[in-house]
Amino acid sequence: MESHLSIDEVAKRTGLTAYTLRYYERIGLIAPVHRAAGGQRRYAASDLAWIEFLLRLRTTHMPIGKMQSFATLRGAGDSTVPQRRRMLEAHLQDVLAEIEAMQQSAASLQAKIAYYRTLEQSLASHPTTDGGHANEHRKPLRARARKTA
Repeated sequence: MESHLSIDEVAKRTGLTAYTLRYYERIGLIAPVHRAAGGQRRYAASDLAWIEFLLRLRTTHMPIGKMQSFATLRGAGDSTVPQRRRMLEAHLQDVLAEIEAMQQSAASLQAKIAYYRTLEQSLASHPTTDGGHANEHRKPLRARARKTA
């Protein structure tokens, strides 16, 4: 990989916009980027690797404030390694809990889909056994009220 990428090249590689890259730099998520003689940003391979890690944190729904705290600790050097590790461990626990909740929700959706498939098959094989109520949900509420009255 080239050692000094332009902001447009980094934007294409990461899927972020140039605006977002400048914003990340302004709020401290990205350390000030080296500038060429004309003032254009030139990103090193290490900058790109850091941006890719930030994208992973964003994918796991880490709040931007926590990302900023992590970036500040990273910028402070190796003395903050234990703090960064603890921060990532705590975030990982949040991510795993969210995955578990999503898996439970997915299982619930699968069960409901299976129920509806079975119900559809039952209705298709016995279309008159429902007393004409299968399509009742499509009627206006007033029509339903009159029918049941």
